[in-house]
Amino acid sequence: MNSSVSPQREILTVTDLNRRARTLLESEFKQIWVEGEISNFSRPASGHWYFTLKDNGAQVRCAMFSNRNRGLRLQVQNGMHVILRAKVSLYEGRGDYQLIAENLIDAGEGRLQREFEELKRSLAQQGLFSQQHKRPLPVLPSHIGVVTSPTGAAIRDILTVLKRRFPGIPVSVIPAAVQGKEAATQIVSAIELAQRLNDSEQAIDVLIVGRGGGSLEDLWPFNEEIVACAIFNCTIPIVSAVGHEVDFTIADFVADTRAATPSAAAELLSPDRDEWQRSLKKNQRTLIDSLQRRLLNANQQLNNLFRRLRHPGQQLQEQAQRLDDMEARFTLALKHQLILQRSQLETLSATLGKYQPGHQINRLTMHNQQLAQRLQSAMKHTLENYQQRIKGNSLALHTLSPLQTLSRGYAINKNQQGHIIRNSHDVSIGDKITTQLGQGQLTCAVEAINND
Repeated sequence: MNSSVSPQREILTVTDLNRRARTLLESEFKQIWVEGEISNFSRPASGHWYFTLKDNGAQVRCAMFSNRNRGLRLQVQNGMHVILRAKVSLYEGRGDYQLIAENLIDAGEGRLQREFEELKRSLAQQGLFSQQHKRPLPVLPSHIGVVTSPTGAAIRDILTVLKRRFPGIPVSVIPAAVQGKEAATQIVSAIELAQRLNDSEQAIDVLIVGRGGGSLEDLWPFNEEIVACAIFNCTIPIVSAVGHEVDFTIADFVADTRAATPSAAAELLSPDRDEWQRSLKKNQRTLIDSLQRRLLNANQQLNNLFRRLRHPGQQLQEQAQRLDDMEARFTLALKHQLILQRSQLETLSATLGKYQPGHQINRLTMHNQQLAQRLQSAMKHTLENYQQRIKGNSLALHTLSPLQTLSRGYAINKNQQGHIIRNSHDVSIGDKITTQLGQGQLTCAVEAINND
């Protein structure tokens, strides 16, 4: 017999063998569920758990590390019948084939847990957990509906929180059993009743569906597929508040929002009354200050407009005063001209008197008389012309006066802001307008508009 080893044959070390075996096991068994009885349970100072899982025919070593067992509420002990969710592996140092446990539940709850995981996976694939279907919650609900047991602790907690935080929100309790065989059907019926109320005057704009804590079996109605579908199909935003903070149900994943407890759901939906009152007072003060500033600015603008506005009568008075000033200046100019001409005449007469020729005196006397007559006639004619121009200007000014136009039956219409209305498009049916007449004012309402 030849005991030599062929050079082409691969020779493994024990480490290589165990590493390959481990890789093979971990790649072949991604994640499995295993049921059995715990024995040889130990918990060293590291916090990791080590035990053997066995049945009547075989056994396997198991390890559950502290990061996985820390959140378990189950009191593990030898002889307990459990179900493990685990990965298959191999401890290379000893070559021991073992299970690395990720979750551990009592076998009595194992069937429900498997059903929970299967339904969760199925509904997730159908899109019932998708975020795009989640509806936002109202900031301040006008009517809250609560689907729960009317005698349970959950409704008392919800009503206590709502009364403390915002007692003005109406609450309607839609009773339903939250535990037992009939619970799922009653929960669905209650959600459908809330949906019908939403289409009436008693509309509910947010719905709390939940109950207090309990075992997985107690909470099971909220893991039923019919309840999940009812929540998904409801158009009212739904807050799921089932159990305690560590409890999760299918309803939590389908609902628009999950609250850790029923009290937390009430906290979530009810604003803090004191905080709202403080905010309202702050906004009221801001609004009053803003209105006061706007009124002050408007009054200042109005006063400026009043100072700039001149009444037509005042303008006529100023024009009449200007005419009087012009007439006085013209009369004074005529008098000055007359005095000047008389002075010149006296000078000429005196010069003429030096020569005293009779015929020149007579001729000059006649000429002087003629000049005097012509002067008086010219002065009279000039004065009449100026007086006529003054009368014409006065008449034209009087004709152009808005008061004269108003005295002929015309009127000036102004809108409520005091602006003159020049176009029928500037008013609307029902507007109040002010009509200025020759004597007095009228306040009218627009009943019809003709734009032609």
